[in-house]
Formats: sequence, structure tokens, C-alpha cells
Amino acid sequence: MTLPPKPTPHPYGLNAEWYAWCGRGELRFQRCGSCGRWRHPPRYRCAACGSAEWSWDPSTGQGWVWSWTVTHQALHPSYTNDVPYAVMVVELAEGPRVVAGLRGLDPSLLALGMELSVGFEALGEDMALPVFSPRP
Repeated sequence: MTLPPKPTPHPYGLNAEWYAWCGRGELRFQRCGSCGRWRHPPRYRCAACGSAEWSWDPSTGQGWVWSWTVTHQALHPSYTNDVPYAVMVVELAEGPRVVAGLRGLDPSLLALGMELSVGFEALGEDMALPVFSPRP
């Protein structure tokens, strides 16, 4: 049986810039030019100080498990061969949290606070998603 392709994001606006960095294998987040606070998802003004000044700064890609869920039944036919799989909320060392997939570990072994490192999973020529694996 041939499975349909997996759905992909349709980036626009500031999200398109974030996905473009991921497509180049770089995890970057917006950082306020006034107060220095990191933020995600991208937005035009800082929630902390209201400044419209910001830059895309590189993340270390190091973080830890903040939360997760394990899916045991495919929610889309293209994921039939992937179950069970984990979708996590990862808190990065810089502070932002990002939703990402787990690689390199059985989902039953996940634990709160587990240290993780980022990698990227290509979805085509110009797009990739961040995925995380346990740090050695």
C-alpha cells in the first residue's frame, strides 16, 4: 500500500522566515533589540517591552523536554508506519519553547527535563523541521 505524502507547513509572514532558517539547518529565534528577550513564535513586537526592534539570532539547539504526548493511532494516513511517535514541547536554553518531534529514542523512555539536541528533518529542497534527540 502506498501512503500519501505527509502534510507540510505552509509558511507565511514571519513564520516563513523561521522556516527558511530551519531549511538551511539553523535554529534561530527572534531576539528583542531593546530588552534582549528571545521569543517564539515570531511576532512584530516584543511582548515584554513592546519594541519593534529585533533580529534572528542563532540558538545553541540545546534544550530539555518540557512536555510531550505519544500518538498511538495515526491521525493522518501518511503517519501509519510511524506510530507510536512523540510530539514534544522543548524548552531551549535561550528560553523559547518549540513543538518538535523526537528522534533516536523510544517514546516510552521520555522523561521531563531530559536533555536534548536539535537536528533537522528535510521536507523538500528548501524546508526542514527541527527534531530533537537525547544528548549523549
